[in-house]
Amino acid sequence: MEDRFALLIDADNVSAKYIKPILDELSKYGNVTYKRIYGDWTKTNNASWKEELLQNSITPIQQFSYTHGKNATDSAMIIDAMDMLYTSELEGFCLVSSDSDFTKLASRLRESGKMVIGMGEDKTPSPFRKACDIFTVLELLLEDNTMEKDEQQAASHSHGKETKKVTAATREQIEEAVVKIITENQNDDRETGLGEVGSRLVKLYPDFDVRRYGYSLLSKFLETFPKLKLIQEGTKVSVTLYEDRSKKEMLEEYIIQQIQSNGRFGISLGSLGNRIRLKFGDFKVRDYGFSQFKQYIQSFPDVELVDDGERTRAVYTGGK
Repeated sequence: MEDRFALLIDADNVSAKYIKPILDELSKYGNVTYKRIYGDWTKTNNASWKEELLQNSITPIQQFSYTHGKNATDSAMIIDAMDMLYTSELEGFCLVSSDSDFTKLASRLRESGKMVIGMGEDKTPSPFRKACDIFTVLELLLEDNTMEKDEQQAASHSHGKETKKVTAATREQIEEAVVKIITENQNDDRETGLGEVGSRLVKLYPDFDVRRYGYSLLSKFLETFPKLKLIQEGTKVSVTLYEDRSKKEMLEEYIIQQIQSNGRFGISLGSLGNRIRLKFGDFKVRDYGFSQFKQYIQSFPDVELVDDGERTRAVYTGGK
C-alpha cells in the first residue's frame, strides 16, 4: 500500500505556475489524500490559482485578512495540519510555501514521526528548509518539466518579506560529504550503496537535488567527482573511493601519460613535478619510498632520464 500524504499549499507565497510540477514530484513519494490550498480568494493576486483548483481537485480554504500585517493563512494551515496529524492515518505532509512561518510546524510533524517534504521557491529561508526531511526548490521542478525559461522569472508574491537567496551546497561540500560517508562505512567494513549516499545527502542538505547541478541521475552526478568511483554488480550500485583502485596505480598511469604525450623529446622533471602536484595535491615522493623525485621517475621501467646540460628530461622508451 502506498504512503499517504497531505498536500498543504500557502497560496500567498507560491505561484500557481508550479502546481503541475508539485503534483508530479509528490507522486514519487505516495498517494496524495488531502489537497488543500489556503489564501484570501477575494484578492486579485490569487486569481491565477482559481483555474488550477478545479483541474487538479484542490480544495480552497478561504481566509480573510482581518488584521493588516497578520497572516491568517498561516494559522489556518497550521491548525488543519495538526487536526490531520491526530485524526488521519497519514505517513507524511507536503508543505508548500516560500517563507519561514512553517518551520515550527515542520519540526512538530517530524517529532510525531511523520515525513515532511517542503517545497518553495529559491528565496525560501534556510530554517524552513532544514526543518523538513526533504526540501525541493520549485524553480528546479519547473526546469525539469521543460517549461519556458522566461516563465520561471515570473514575479512571486513576497508580501514585503526579505527575499534573500539561499546558497546551495557546493560541489566540493557534496564530494567531501560523500567521501566521509564512504570512509565511515569502510571503518565498519561496510559497502556504501548509491541509495544510502542519496538519503544521507538529503539528511545533511534537505534541499539537495541533483537537478540543481544539471543532472537527472545521482549516479551520473557522482561520476563527475575525481575522488569517487561507482561499481555496478547486477542491479546493485555501490560508491567507493578512487584510492581503492590504488592511488599509486593512478599516479603511475598519469605520469606515463604525461611523458608519452610530450613525444620523443619528453618532459622536464620540473614541468612533470608541477603537473603531478596540480593533479594530486597531496603528492609526496617519500610516500612512495624515495627521497628524491628524480629517483622516483628513474624507477619506471619504460622511462629514461636525459640530461641535456640545462635540464633533465623524462623520455618514454616503452615503444622501442
